[in-house]
Amino acid sequence: MAEHTGKEKGLEPAVRAGAELGEGPVWDAARQRLVWVDILSSRIHGLDPATGRRSVMSAGQHVGAALPRSGGGLVVNLRDGVGLYDEDGAFRWLAREPVPGRRGNDAAVAPDGALWVGTMRYDERTGGGTLSRVTGDGSVSVVLPEVTVSNGTGWSPDGSLMYYIDTPTRRIDVFTVTGDGTVTGRRPLVETGERDGWPDGLIVDADGCVWVAFWDGGAVRRYTPAGELDRTVRVPVSRPTACAFGGPDLTDLYITSASVGTDPAREPLAGSVLVLPGAGRGLAQPPFAG
Repeated sequence: MAEHTGKEKGLEPAVRAGAELGEGPVWDAARQRLVWVDILSSRIHGLDPATGRRSVMSAGQHVGAALPRSGGGLVVNLRDGVGLYDEDGAFRWLAREPVPGRRGNDAAVAPDGALWVGTMRYDERTGGGTLSRVTGDGSVSVVLPEVTVSNGTGWSPDGSLMYYIDTPTRRIDVFTVTGDGTVTGRRPLVETGERDGWPDGLIVDADGCVWVAFWDGGAVRRYTPAGELDRTVRVPVSRPTACAFGGPDLTDLYITSASVGTDPAREPLAGSVLVLPGAGRGLAQPPFAG
């Protein structure tokens, strides 16, 4: 397919949020809402697109991701570890492991219901972060012990492949998923260039294609399972961070962004959540089994 460039028709603000570091959009199918976080403001946001109703709550510390749980509520990747919110707002730690100078970053739920969580150092020291698998009982297995800025994670429609981004590598990597849900055989799917910006969050669609937000790249790019670029969605912000499909039929692409380090006069929508209706066909994201 040909690459599509230029101003994207139909793209519009879903929420004019002004987030410092908006991240981690996910569609909560049970409540028909979009959930995302502002990491540096320690806030978890919700949006019901049908009514426009918004919600916001404080996580108490920097929060890299907030994802639906199978029993209701949210699982959160915080500065000091992984925690659980019940529907009534009650909080408890699931796997607490505070490390000075380190915080939680992006996270995603695998088809088997396990949570894959990334960490990074505030100073972005090389090898200072991790990628771990967390099960519903709080068991933690460190899969990659020396990553730098752990970001996008997602799975192919049949669950046989896992995609992953450690941002400073400028790669989108792919793993083979084994029978017990763990991964092996890390190899590059795509090696991006400096002109693209930095690969950040990702989502996989129903066709098995990987959509990646590019920090300092002003775009979301879609790659085929063979690693070929086949679409570029230009956005009116320089720092898009992540993307997710939402809406009743999972065809609307939501894109979070950051305002930190940008000029508000030049980028009035920086930190907003953008939406591109009818962008593609998304996959239902499994809730955390815990």
